[in-house]
Amino acid sequence: MSLTPAEARHRAARTDWAALAAELDEQGSAPTEALLTPAECAALAALYDRPEPFRTTVDLARHRFGSGEYRYFTHDLPAPVAALRAALYPRLLPVARDWAARLDRPAPWPDSLDEWLERCHAAGQDRSAQILLSYGPGDWNALHRDVFGELVFPLQVVIALDVYGRDHTGGEFLMVEQRPRAQSRGTATALRQGHGLVFTTRDRPVRGRRGWSAGAMRHGVSTVRSGRRRTLGLVFHDAA
Repeated sequence: MSLTPAEARHRAARTDWAALAAELDEQGSAPTEALLTPAECAALAALYDRPEPFRTTVDLARHRFGSGEYRYFTHDLPAPVAALRAALYPRLLPVARDWAARLDRPAPWPDSLDEWLERCHAAGQDRSAQILLSYGPGDWNALHRDVFGELVFPLQVVIALDVYGRDHTGGEFLMVEQRPRAQSRGTATALRQGHGLVFTTRDRPVRGRRGWSAGAMRHGVSTVRSGRRRTLGLVFHDAA
């Protein structure tokens, strides 16, 4: 299983990032072009049944987060995971900085992913937050945010490793926006195998009569009706 950094950058470049940024502004999530081949998806999904690549396993039901499991990789990431994370960070960085400017927040993210991770580690966030998730029939994930400490990158990416409608039914990716003085707005997305979905970690800028404010958002997974649903989660900050 080998995806070189150069090939990862090439695949990332196929996405129309200006259009993706515009959709992120409107929805809080937006799809990329294909980032992994079907063979690469299968190879990554097969890792789930091996203990060696992972530092811990989380049982969602035990923590009342839903039903199903996910596993955090160690820092010794599989080549495709490391390559894609490095290739996507500079593509997402302009959006992160633009959102911070609109919300009048600090933008602490340097040009280099390695330097940003060094800052996370210096602040005590030194555990890998890259995730491989596996859901079977009846499994689901409650609405949540992946905030693991004070240092947060505002965007992350999920990549489907199985084929929706063939390998599993149900298991749509959910996002819910909490709107002030109004009912919440929800979206459900059927992920495409090998394609990424960029989504906000915790909120997005929303223009109001008094300027920009933060629209709080959470994400989760709807109930899987049949089959097995596996996804790769790329998070651009490490965990405390």
